[in-house]
Amino acid sequence: MIQPRHGYRFSVEAILLDRFERASTRDRVLELGAGCGVVSIMMAALYRPREVVALEIQPELAEMIARSTGLNGLKSVHAVCADLRQKKIAGVEAASFDAVVANPPYRAAASGRENPEHGRRIARGESAATLADFVAAARRYARTGGRVAFVFAARRSAELISAMRSKQLEPKRIRFVHPRIATPASVILIEARVGGGIEVAIEPPLILYERPGIYTAEARALLSSP
Repeated sequence: MIQPRHGYRFSVEAILLDRFERASTRDRVLELGAGCGVVSIMMAALYRPREVVALEIQPELAEMIARSTGLNGLKSVHAVCADLRQKKIAGVEAASFDAVVANPPYRAAASGRENPEHGRRIARGESAATLADFVAAARRYARTGGRVAFVFAARRSAELISAMRSKQLEPKRIRFVHPRIATPASVILIEARVGGGIEVAIEPPLILYERPGIYTAEARALLSSP
């Protein structure tokens, strides 16, 4: 993977999203706000879907996705440099994707000091696209019956679920991620269906660490190569 030497670098949440949302070989997958493309590239390498489109607003990161794709020999991944808030994007047709995945910025707009580094500010905070923008784009590009999977800050779970349901994205699977067994959840993994029913499965919690610096057996398995 090629990623910036300085600025935003991908974190464990991206890997957990890939393990949570399993694509099939017939799927067409879209990643919103792809950053350096780790989710898209892992998705292609793990599950071999027929196509993965990585949508990223920052040109330098979109170029990194293209370079990483070439280095890994993954012809199914295509980087598209565009703003997900645009209504029409060449090569990204509405209602044409079987799965849409995203790791939106966790920090709400005007909720604290902004990071002075431009890349980190866009990736971590809503200085560009907001959570509502990500949800609207996911709904725009997922086909009827398609899947939408997000990894997001657990403290904003209610906001995420409300935003999804307002766009007819019905949560079907939810899993909370806890740093340690006795700590509150830090992350939510959620999969919704376009026009799905109201039933939702709450999966067992994922505990990341047995003790500081030591992953649990399940976390090690998820973070290891298949």
